[in-house]
Amino acid sequence: MSPDSSTRSTIDIPALLAGLPARIADIPALAAARDPQHVALIEDARRLTSAQLMEAVDATAAQLREWGVRGGDRVMIVAENSIVQIVLLFATAKLDAWALVSNARLSAAELDAIQAHAQPRVVAYAVESSVDAQQHAQRHQATTAPAITPDIGAWSYTIDTNAKAEPVEAANNRQCAALIYTTGTTGAPKGVMLSHRNLLFIATVSSRLRKVAPDDVVYAVLPISHVYGFASVCLGSLHAGATLRLAPRFAPEAVRRALADERVSIFQGVPAMHAKLLEHLQTHGHAWSAPHLRFVYSGGSPLDAALKAHVESVYGLPLHNGYGMTESSPTVSQTMLDAPRSDCSVGEVIPGVEVRFVGLDGVDAAPGEVGELWVRGPNVMLGYYRSPEQTRAVVTEDGWLKTGDLARQDADGALHIVGRSKELIIRSGFNVYPAEVEHVLNAHPQVVQSAVIGRAVEGNEEVVAFVELIAGAKVTPAELIAWCGERLAPYKRPAEVKVLAALPAASTGKILKHRLREFV
Repeated sequence: MSPDSSTRSTIDIPALLAGLPARIADIPALAAARDPQHVALIEDARRLTSAQLMEAVDATAAQLREWGVRGGDRVMIVAENSIVQIVLLFATAKLDAWALVSNARLSAAELDAIQAHAQPRVVAYAVESSVDAQQHAQRHQATTAPAITPDIGAWSYTIDTNAKAEPVEAANNRQCAALIYTTGTTGAPKGVMLSHRNLLFIATVSSRLRKVAPDDVVYAVLPISHVYGFASVCLGSLHAGATLRLAPRFAPEAVRRALADERVSIFQGVPAMHAKLLEHLQTHGHAWSAPHLRFVYSGGSPLDAALKAHVESVYGLPLHNGYGMTESSPTVSQTMLDAPRSDCSVGEVIPGVEVRFVGLDGVDAAPGEVGELWVRGPNVMLGYYRSPEQTRAVVTEDGWLKTGDLARQDADGALHIVGRSKELIIRSGFNVYPAEVEHVLNAHPQVVQSAVIGRAVEGNEEVVAFVELIAGAKVTPAELIAWCGERLAPYKRPAEVKVLAALPAASTGKILKHRLREFV
């Protein structure tokens, strides 16, 4: 019996599913009934209690209804993490409309492509809390929304009177709550439809596994426009009665101050955030101070052993890890609170979710062998919006989601992500998983982060690495190739290392490998 079985065994999945609220919009109402004066949301400019959050959601839902928003309509929310964004997404869900959360930091072309595909009835722009949202609003000649009490921050809107609503489903596992556009590995955005049950299941399970409680203050810097920030950080924390400390974007000094002075007890980020926070502390000579911090998490991209060890030595806490994707709402696995791991495994599959490892021949791989990870459970999406053929390509008739990720499972249940099946490099007949090479490069003291892709050469593929270096780094590409040569088999060594000032990254910090093709 594994040592973390205590946490997992207390979760009765059939009872949990039966007890989920009907809609994500029930979360503020339940929180207000439980403790109306508890501070639910904090941002730099303001804070709202649970009672005020519910009041703001009701007032904003009434406003959206007045503008013609009905069940099945899409409401596009162009924002960075802010109170107005959270109020808008709950107000949208209260009307059985779909919250289309979009990061304001997307380019005009990216945002307009999503809007053209989703055809929202209302587009809302969080103009006060995001300069980028303000620029998009000006571009679309948006109108300022009427102020409400309590104050949630200024926002503006446009209305499309021609938008058509989708059918509304009564059941929480059939009605779409959120539409999240993902670029995936191809660069072409797809709209992932997540049901109320998808999101509430992950919110409940992930917050229980982290033992989130009302006295927790959760530092919310992972974008809420991204599924992990939405489901696990935002919905999970509020459902458990915790306080969300919202940060519109990652700034190492702001994180340092919040950890030191604002009673932050949970900090979830991507590996790049932890790497940049450590670099900031070192550069500025700041001592580590996080007196209330009890849980630190890394997800969204592979974690390497060197960073994990460095973080743990400075933070004095285990760095938890996990794995998920937009199509699985997102969590598939995470390391357990009471059984932190010394390796870089993404932990155990969460209760209620099943996995398989399927070989290229379509046959299940032998135990412990690498195969494509397939996932089934209450977290699997409804499908891709307006794209039944793309949905059929990744979700089987019996509900298995083909993740496109290569993985294996240890005898103790720990899951290891080996890489993307599409990113596998075949060098002289040998498999090279980019993550292996990245881990070696990231272990170099002058490397902040790296990304590895394959480059076709006649009759073969070779390994090309891109690196982002610390300020004042002196290491050369040749020295990094030699560093890899001492630590990797010859066929895994990069043929070329290219230094970039910054690796192309999504708002979450996740490296966008398809953009690196431009530099090959």
